Amino acid sequence: MQAVRTRPEQRAEAAVEASPLASARSWSPEAEIGMRVEDIWDSLDVQQQQLSHGDKLNSCFDSIPVASFPHTFDGAQLVEIPSDATLAEAVDILSRNRIISAPVRNVDAPEDASWIDRYIGIVEFAGIAVWLLHQSEAVAKADVSADELAAKLGTVTLEGAAAAAANVREPKMAESEGAIAEVFGALPSSDLFNKTKVKDISGSFRWAPFLALQSSDTFLTMLLLLSKYRMKSLPVVDIGEGTISNVITQGAVVHMLSECVGLHWFEEWGTKTLSEIGLPIMRLSKIVKVREDEPALKAFRLMRRKGVGGIPVVDDSGRAVGSIMIKDVKHLLTASEANRDYRTLKAKEFIANARQSSGERQMSIITCSRGDSVKDIILKLDAEKRQRIYVINEEGNLDGLITLRDIIAKLVYEPPGYFGDFFNGVIPLPQNSRV
Repeated sequence: MQAVRTRPEQRAEAAVEASPLASARSWSPEAEIGMRVEDIWDSLDVQQQQLSHGDKLNSCFDSIPVASFPHTFDGAQLVEIPSDATLAEAVDILSRNRIISAPVRNVDAPEDASWIDRYIGIVEFAGIAVWLLHQSEAVAKADVSADELAAKLGTVTLEGAAAAAANVREPKMAESEGAIAEVFGALPSSDLFNKTKVKDISGSFRWAPFLALQSSDTFLTMLLLLSKYRMKSLPVVDIGEGTISNVITQGAVVHMLSECVGLHWFEEWGTKTLSEIGLPIMRLSKIVKVREDEPALKAFRLMRRKGVGGIPVVDDSGRAVGSIMIKDVKHLLTASEANRDYRTLKAKEFIANARQSSGERQMSIITCSRGDSVKDIILKLDAEKRQRIYVINEEGNLDGLITLRDIIAKLVYEPPGYFGDFFNGVIPLPQNSRV
């Protein structure tokens, strides 16, 4: 179907009548996309097509190319990590640029290489953290000598390695948080962290090189990949240049939705409550959590084992007091020598120290109730730049969990045979992925 031309002035006037908030935002690039959806939505009404709400949204988003999506890096140069960078250098680049992932550029690729040879994947904080935890657990479970442990971890002193090795020889201690803490605690100052190259941990990359969009692909394709197929970010590739022209994330899509407040198509969808729209809420029994008096390291270990990106920290009564995400491992990996005792801190102390050192509020928890609308939740998630929101009951205790992916998944559906057999055998993630 041919995309309908956007009429920004007309849609801005409609937004003024519908919502002062939408009027204030009507000229943002994201709002322009929303008005374009509105144009197509209205054209379907004019054509008197008997389409359901879901069918109409699918038609709208399948008519807009991803080349229309605003650049998420605001015109700045896209951050890339060279394949010969060390893990320590990669963590530093991600931290300085306040991003959680970046494409890895193959430094050995010729200048005229295609994009598939120019990049070897996307590395994430999560990937680095999971790889390091995987290595530390493998070492902790192995019956190795002090010399071997020192060689593997590059510990500063053999005495420290001997103590760790003595602990991990005991089967029970090999599974304990104490043994893992000893081993993982050595990583920031170790050869494993400071000499391992990014290209050497490609098994932790989500895709190799990565699943990319072309500028001619549609919003429908993009939304399905970010929701049903669990992509956290999607590079948009310029095939002719062999370069990445944009990176679209789940958070960027939710920000776009927040800019569409006041538009008819959004209001008809967004004003519904969680139950009305059928938004899935992860049951409390399924939520992975850690108590505030347990080691912070346990939170990262649980995230690795359960394959989740973040977990709440709860007090003895079950009330959430904070949240730790896999990307917060940067507070362990980038800690100064004076703060290297992060690995011994309890979860509550880890959150307090990380907040003090970074000034971030990201470890606070955001909540909603079952009676909130989808619009309310979108605005909260966008304002706080979060990936997940916790549902609480009337007593203020945890009652469920909603993620960005859950919301996007309710916006569109996958038509039969849309991707053919492309994803057969790789759902939810490729076999070589540990994230």
